[in-house]
Amino acid sequence: MKTLEILARLCAVLAGVLLTVITLMTCVSLIGRNTIGTTLVGDFELTGVATGAAIALFMPWCQCRRGNIIVDFFTARASGRTNALLDRFGAFLLALCFALLAWRTTLGGLNSFNSHSETQILGFPEWTVYAAMVPAFVLTSVIALYQTAFGFADAPEAHV
Repeated sequence: MKTLEILARLCAVLAGVLLTVITLMTCVSLIGRNTIGTTLVGDFELTGVATGAAIALFMPWCQCRRGNIIVDFFTARASGRTNALLDRFGAFLLALCFALLAWRTTLGGLNSFNSHSETQILGFPEWTVYAAMVPAFVLTSVIALYQTAFGFADAPEAHV
């Protein structure tokens, strides 16, 4: 799990860097618009592209930290063993969902690459966003499978 956690942290750091760059770019664009009347061309396109990648890159760390929402209204009075089994089952379902997302995102990226799909203003290749998302989705699925098999002893539970 240590290797998976390190990879998840790297993904989260990369996502944080992307969001920081988006924030700085937005500030530059707004300052330019309000002071000298010019803006960065295509800033909203780059914001959308980077935000999509950042969201996907945060997912592995969220799963490592058990940061997904868990509704325990119906299981609050269940035994610890029952809750542990349900948590593992939930992790398994999440692993399946992220494996499906990885597969479909891969197909979408290949389709985007083959059709030379680009953003409208900058002509930024859309397949790069898919390429950033797929490894994060695969890593999230692998982390959830690990948690399904070995439980959550190594992963501190997030309290929200």
